[in-house]
Amino acid sequence: MNLAHTTVLLWVWGSLQAFEIVEKENIFQRTPCPAFLMFDNAAYLEDMSFELPCRCKPEEVSTVVWYYQKHLGSDHTRVLTDFDGRVLTEESQVRVGSDMLVRFSIRMFSLLVFRAQPEDSGLYFCGTRKGDYFYAYDVDVQSGEGMVATFKDQGQEPFADEHRGNLHIFTTFWEWTPCDRCGVRGEQWRIGLCYLQSPGLSPRYRRTLPDVVSCGSQAVPQKLRAQAREHTPELLVQSCVVPCEKEEVREGLVAILSYVSKVGSRPWLPQVPIQFHQQRLGQGLIISCPGARPEHAVAWDKDRQYFYRTQYLRGVNRSMRVFIDHGNHLHIRFTQLSDRGIYYCWRQGVRVAGLRLGVTARGQNRASFSDPETRSAVQLTLIGYLVITAVFVSIHLCRCCCYLSRCWPNYSP
Repeated sequence: MNLAHTTVLLWVWGSLQAFEIVEKENIFQRTPCPAFLMFDNAAYLEDMSFELPCRCKPEEVSTVVWYYQKHLGSDHTRVLTDFDGRVLTEESQVRVGSDMLVRFSIRMFSLLVFRAQPEDSGLYFCGTRKGDYFYAYDVDVQSGEGMVATFKDQGQEPFADEHRGNLHIFTTFWEWTPCDRCGVRGEQWRIGLCYLQSPGLSPRYRRTLPDVVSCGSQAVPQKLRAQAREHTPELLVQSCVVPCEKEEVREGLVAILSYVSKVGSRPWLPQVPIQFHQQRLGQGLIISCPGARPEHAVAWDKDRQYFYRTQYLRGVNRSMRVFIDHGNHLHIRFTQLSDRGIYYCWRQGVRVAGLRLGVTARGQNRASFSDPETRSAVQLTLIGYLVITAVFVSIHLCRCCCYLSRCWPNYSP
């Protein structure tokens, strides 16, 4: 009887799997590939991760290959595949500044690019190993270097649209994020990217509105792109208050801890996972929130002190020692003893992690070449020795030349 049940279950599972494959193939059957290759315009902010689905392909193609070109018709084309149709890359393993060849993944015919950089802007093609293209994207990754923050609570308004003849430059804002904290006053924001409207755009690029594309799109001529370069992305911030959802109390765990603990005392039970980190006095530190992205609502607290973006956002004050960048990272410049404590991270309105920071004096840690300050000190010392040596040699060469010019006999009449 067990063997019969197993056989039936395997048959049902195989039928469901076959039905799933057929259903996925039918999706591509219902979406015919265009006879003339067009480019879908898509804009993202720096350090965001995005997905480009291959929306159409012939039925006989079982795996796809993605190609990348900086400009249309460029001789240099990157092949984004392992020639098996997939690349196993996890976003948590990607480091900032890594090359694009180690920041992408192909899953179910879709291309995933992690921590996109402005250098990743360009054209992405979905095709085969032979170089046949089915679908294409025009990706514009806008830099957050000069990003401008606007605080609604202070009465500030976003930048006004710019009109330069037939050129219309404006900001398109995304949806509001959820409130970054619950139970206390929090903040929410929306990201705005640069877009323009002009009648002189290339017809090969698809757009949701007539003659409207992102400012860095390949459809924009070089002259118009230079005019829109000064219109940077924007960040609109406002306050919010939302209640916290009730969590189930782990009564069994609390009872056990109370039993094994001393009478009249209860051990400290952290509500979120907490990691310990030891930092040298005077060094810089960058803290990231686990699983957070630039488009997520992320907040930072130190014990009971709340770091609001109206005071701690990067660019609000140039002399800030502690600030939050546009990628939701917490920066501490020149660590001090007063920085000791527990730093909590909120993601999408829920407190998810904590970092207990300890600060030690300089004398307790040995210098190491893995330390950026040590490497900088060694480089400066070597450069100083080289400069002194060059000056010393130059002085002696000049003296030798002067000596030879005086001692050399003069045969002129």
